[in-house]
Amino acid sequence: MNKTLILVVEDDKPIRNLIVTTLKTHDYKYLVAENGSSAILEASSHNPDIVLLDLGLPDIEGVEVIRKIRTWSNMPIIVISARSEDTDKIEALDAGADDYITKPFSVEELLARIRVTQRRLTITQTDEQNKTSIFENGELKIDFMAGCTYLKGEELHLTPIEYKLLCILSRNVGKVLTHMYITQQIWGRCSDNDIASLRVFMATLRKKLEPEKNGVEYIQTHIGIGYRMLRIENNNIG
Repeated sequence: MNKTLILVVEDDKPIRNLIVTTLKTHDYKYLVAENGSSAILEASSHNPDIVLLDLGLPDIEGVEVIRKIRTWSNMPIIVISARSEDTDKIEALDAGADDYITKPFSVEELLARIRVTQRRLTITQTDEQNKTSIFENGELKIDFMAGCTYLKGEELHLTPIEYKLLCILSRNVGKVLTHMYITQQIWGRCSDNDIASLRVFMATLRKKLEPEKNGVEYIQTHIGIGYRMLRIENNNIG
């Protein structure tokens, strides 16, 4: 039995049954909640490793469930919703969701998103346990204590804003960060000008991290939403 405990929050019975059957087939432990109130109760009582959350719940909006959970826990939350508008995705991600899957979805996609979240969770837990000041991802290395960044063993010369951006992305590796979240972290505000500046700084940072056109991609752009640092497996290098 997989040790990962997943809370499924879904009021649509056929979809809930599909998700539960998928988890059961792949030996995941799971809990079920059919509304927002039950979701908050189950999350606080059992502290699941991952939450799969529908937004359109009968009693409380899913975004509000995210906000309530975020007042006391950083447990990963993957939204599964029929709402496909960028505004809905941005609202959920800004509230604290870690990922967003749009219905209809494939079982393979759901399992892949869960695996990615598991890997990020394992890495985060390991980092916390080791209390390390070194971040490594593929051939990228950040020494937070020294404030230095290296790529393939060579030091990268980054501007203060580029370095801060890189730190924000690396501390949330695998997670989509919205424009609003990033600009708030960098400048303490979010305006159209700030988002335009962010795109410029992100472009210069990517040129330094990804100098080869067909090389490793460290930063993924989510158009209209934000950015995500990808976790690079060693066997994907070279």
